[in-house]
Amino acid sequence: MDNNLFTVFNVVKIFAVSTISFFVAISITPIWSKILLKYFRPGKEIERDKNTFWGETPIFNALHKKKEGTPTMGGFIIWFTVAVLTLVFWYFSKIFDGLPAGRHGLPAGQAGFWSNLNFLSRGQTLLPLGFLIVAGLVGMADDIFGIVKRGGLSMKRKLFLYSILAAGGAWWFYHKLDWDFINIPFFGDFVVGFWYIPIFIFVIMATAFSANEADGLDGLSGGIFLLSFAALGAIAFVQGRTDLVVFISAIVGALVAFLWFNIYPARFFMGDTGVMALGFVLGVVAMLTNTFLLLPIICVVFVLESLSVILQTASKKIRKKKIFLSTPIHHHFEALGWPETQVTMRFWMISAIGAILGIIIFLIDSKVPPLFR
Repeated sequence: MDNNLFTVFNVVKIFAVSTISFFVAISITPIWSKILLKYFRPGKEIERDKNTFWGETPIFNALHKKKEGTPTMGGFIIWFTVAVLTLVFWYFSKIFDGLPAGRHGLPAGQAGFWSNLNFLSRGQTLLPLGFLIVAGLVGMADDIFGIVKRGGLSMKRKLFLYSILAAGGAWWFYHKLDWDFINIPFFGDFVVGFWYIPIFIFVIMATAFSANEADGLDGLSGGIFLLSFAALGAIAFVQGRTDLVVFISAIVGALVAFLWFNIYPARFFMGDTGVMALGFVLGVVAMLTNTFLLLPIICVVFVLESLSVILQTASKKIRKKKIFLSTPIHHHFEALGWPETQVTMRFWMISAIGAILGIIIFLIDSKVPPLFR
């Protein structure tokens, strides 16, 4: 197969998997919605108690009291769809194309139909898939615990559990994939040795928890995730990481299906099961493409959300005053009188600009000759 035909095949494969993912997610949504309504009522607890990390939040409680009881854990649809598709294509490639040459009519060395569709590989998608499933299950446990006990896991327990998960990924990158270098745009790659492990952990944790801050308005986090993954998918495509691009396309397809029901008024919320799974995978993809320093640009809204919370908390502790009416910052604009849909769409616009800018910087950087770095 010549290069042009191979590229066309990969593009078709990317769009085909994304389309399949969309329809699978759409198909299972009614089933999952019934399960949430039947077994996981009353759903999301909106009001923040004064004894929690946030302290007293009367503005937030007033703005979102109407959302009380909306089912959460809608993000399960996303990671479950992607996990099932990835494993099904891999399994079929082993069952139907794994026989010795000649037994299924294919000459030796030629890949079969399912092998061509399979995108599970050790170097590109095995770790993202593992993070997607494990982080999704941990997030689901937190969501269920929050419904049953009304509060969920404490922040300390969340940090501990997700730190262990991130450390496992760092170990895999460093010892199994032999990654010990980072890329600084316009300056090239730099070997950091063992420091790669704490850098990896920080990037994964920061990405996941920053994404969690944005899960506060109907469709907000889903739209930002969609744009961020699309940007990293474009970067991975340029790098020739086909399996990773197809994996991302499956996420994008499932995200579109999720957003179909999550935009205002939301049928369900993404929940920790979706936010943490996608947040972890987003960080891992950034590390795999060696573009994690572009994440603050591509995911600029996530950065702004986290920064607003940090500044607000510090101001309350030090100055005994608030900087924003309510945090994360999307609640501040709601308190100013912006309609929820207006806040969401404007934040999507900012995210789209960041995603495009990140791609542009990557493309410019990739064409800078090493002599000028």
